[in-house]
Amino acid sequence: MKQTQERPVVTGVRVETRGDVPGGAAEYARAKVLKALGRVREPLPEARVGLSQAADPSVPYPAAARVSVDVNGHLVRAQAAADTMAEAIDLLQDRLAGRLARAHGKAHHRPHRGRGPRRRLPVEERRVVRRRTFGPPRRNPAEAVADMEALGHDFHLFTDVASGVDSVVYRDGRGGYRLARTARSLPGLLLLSASPSEAVVEVSGVPAPRMGLAQAMWRLEVTGLPFVFFTDAVTGRGNLLHHRRDGHYGLITPAG
Repeated sequence: MKQTQERPVVTGVRVETRGDVPGGAAEYARAKVLKALGRVREPLPEARVGLSQAADPSVPYPAAARVSVDVNGHLVRAQAAADTMAEAIDLLQDRLAGRLARAHGKAHHRPHRGRGPRRRLPVEERRVVRRRTFGPPRRNPAEAVADMEALGHDFHLFTDVASGVDSVVYRDGRGGYRLARTARSLPGLLLLSASPSEAVVEVSGVPAPRMGLAQAMWRLEVTGLPFVFFTDAVTGRGNLLHHRRDGHYGLITPAG
């Protein structure tokens, strides 16, 4: 029998909507937030969720979701925006779980999304699922690492606020971080004193290769790497292609 004390004691998840929010989104958000709170053992007061849908679907990230919950007097907030409401809520769940883990000092002990089992599909059945980066379009490396930790991901695409260069931070497989850019830069070590763990990042001096999507897909398959960071031959922007858990390809492009 499961121990009921391992589940959060939540008085309720209050969901407020604004705009033409799709039907069923409120219940979906409620279930996702409760799942994110599933490892919090302290009694929790009401969690508040806000969903908003922009009237113009052509605006960047028309679907937005936010949540706030009081954990022992500490207000934990998370927010996300995406092309669809379901995607925004999924991302909100990840960010809330990450914020809660960091609040309890457990950020380095949770599993990362990219390390789970992946469905194997025949190459001819795979499709490319596109999405843009979320949140502020321009970040510094320390903020990018913090976002990556909060999301529980192994890589994070961002545009550097100082240089305007598309970049990616990622785990090096040895407990550290690496930084790659679309433009050539001086290799070396970068101290992220503003990051949660005073992290040191190894900077690659080799710019991301310029190629098309088809070539990036080929490289992803033949190298066996978890992702390919490349400069798109058409747009000139940094793109990141990776394997998704459902067996398809995920293509991440810059927010702006």
